[in-house]
Amino acid sequence: MNKFYLPFVFLTFVFHSNLARSIDSAGCIEQLRGKAHEAGLNGAAIDQVFSVAEVDESVIALDRKQPEFTTSFADYLEKRVNKRRIDSGRDMRQKHAPLLDRLTKEYGVPGHYLLAFWGLETNYGSFLGKRRAPSALVTLACDPRRADYFTSELFNLIRLVGRDGIDPISMESSWAGALGQTQFMPSTYLKYAVDGDRDGRIDLWKSTNDALASGANYLRALGWETRRRWGREVLVPEHFDWSLTGRATRKSLTEWRALGVRMSNGNLLPALDDISGAIIAPSGHRGPAFIVYHNFNIIMGWNRSESYALAVGHLADRIAGGGDLKRPAVDSQGFKISTIKQLQQQLNALGFEAGPADGILGSNTRRAVRAYQLQHSLVADGYPNPELFAHIGVL
Repeated sequence: MNKFYLPFVFLTFVFHSNLARSIDSAGCIEQLRGKAHEAGLNGAAIDQVFSVAEVDESVIALDRKQPEFTTSFADYLEKRVNKRRIDSGRDMRQKHAPLLDRLTKEYGVPGHYLLAFWGLETNYGSFLGKRRAPSALVTLACDPRRADYFTSELFNLIRLVGRDGIDPISMESSWAGALGQTQFMPSTYLKYAVDGDRDGRIDLWKSTNDALASGANYLRALGWETRRRWGREVLVPEHFDWSLTGRATRKSLTEWRALGVRMSNGNLLPALDDISGAIIAPSGHRGPAFIVYHNFNIIMGWNRSESYALAVGHLADRIAGGGDLKRPAVDSQGFKISTIKQLQQQLNALGFEAGPADGILGSNTRRAVRAYQLQHSLVADGYPNPELFAHIGVL
């Protein structure tokens, strides 16, 4: 799904299994219908959308198990940037070369990046989701956790039906209501979708031209820098200060070069003062490190997940002919939610603010881990590992 990841608080299995019973489905749907009329939306479009909308319990379960939070970076990358997807991307690059060239000239976004988004979102248009958008959005609008956001997206879906005359029955979507080959949320579809094949209508489901042109239009609007990379894998010296990693610390390439950071081929980074970047280590100091630039932040404007953005960048490089990572990702097993919850509880009890003990290894938890590591002279990469668990007393 595009735009951003959806941070969540972990809920128990009992909550998962009983959630649908806790929602007054009919009452909630009627309340949403009333709010749509109060908002002045098109009456016929309201009727069309709500005639096929129903609460779907499985949507809530999927919302609580987003892979950006529940799998390790190694697993996440392996499942998304694999030989089949790389080979398919290279085939698509040849097949759609004239279109991609045109979009690059018009929007300033190189084709291999558009293909990477397309490949990750819907496997190049081959899987558009198996839910109806009205049901997905109604379900999440009825869930108190993010009701306001999804109510807004539901209303945008109604606006889309009214504007473009799309039949809601045919609106296949992800579990979160993301639409078409680029998995745009309705608000993004309304604002950034364009008629890429110039046939007088926009169809992100059936028209590859519309989908890729819309993706390019969206990235340009987010601020994509033409002729700039997303980032690259780097090698760091043996005694590197890992507390410098993380997107909050940005330095010029000249500064990183002075600290001994090299490109993956072993050459020093170029001495450039006008390009700055941050170094991130998604698997900790035992895994790969990347320097990420402005366009990495633009990718995260599409989906607010570092793992997703790294997968897009790496897949784009592979489609363009680049090689595999020099230093493979590690920790293929990831962490149990119960283990991370225990870690968060310990950190909070010791005065390191990890946020709610939700079992999710997010930015707050990683900052707390880094602070603990610094205080206790451990490698301060902000990433949990067996040494940290033993030191802090997590089983």
